[in-house]
Amino acid sequence: MSPFFRRGSGRVTPEQAHRLVADGQAVLLDVRETQEWNAGHAPGALHLPLTQLMAGAPLPTAVRGRRVVAICRSGNRSRTAVDLLAAVGVEATDVTGGMTAWARQGLPVTGVNGSGGVIA
Repeated sequence: MSPFFRRGSGRVTPEQAHRLVADGQAVLLDVRETQEWNAGHAPGALHLPLTQLMAGAPLPTAVRGRRVVAICRSGNRSRTAVDLLAAVGVEATDVTGGMTAWARQGLPVTGVNGSGGVIA
């Protein structure tokens, strides 16, 4: 098991998250609400709002059986998502500073129409 993935604990920087996803070691799961996702998200990320995850929504098929890096706007909701994921046996971690830190580090952000996105 990677040192980043500890059931319910551990965090990664935006750069580490980007590398884990780019290397195929994890799936990036954006847990922000739909309007935030639509404004801008990391290319290739999957979307499942925390409110739906908390309500028992199933994980996207592409997440099942994979390590997950959860991300939100600032890093608070993603911590809750990691706890929920760990409770069902998913190896998960989250991004310190969330999408705000991701964008600040110059990592790619896209809108729903493929254009440049913003962090809402």
